[in-house]
Amino acid sequence: MMILNMWIIIILMFFIGNLIFVSKNKHLMIVLLSLEFIVLSIFFFFLIFLMMIDYDMYMLMVFLVFSVCEGSLGLSILVSMIRTHGNDYFQSFNLI
Repeated sequence: MMILNMWIIIILMFFIGNLIFVSKNKHLMIVLLSLEFIVLSIFFFFLIFLMMIDYDMYMLMVFLVFSVCEGSLGLSILVSMIRTHGNDYFQSFNLI
């Protein structure tokens, strides 16, 4: 029963993160935080799944390395956008 509750919480986390990501946000920081929330829910999914099948946790380390790279890339885009435009509003710059 406890494992079923964990799966429900992880799926709920994933869908809430996707809901925040696809909603119309004004700031890039909110979009980046929702992406990190989705990555965290996928990490919990992998953790529970790998514990259930009694597998090594090395795949989680590889996943964490890629998620840290994704987070640092998002922060560098955020910093460069703030330096060039002065804020992180999506409406303040032209995408073309």
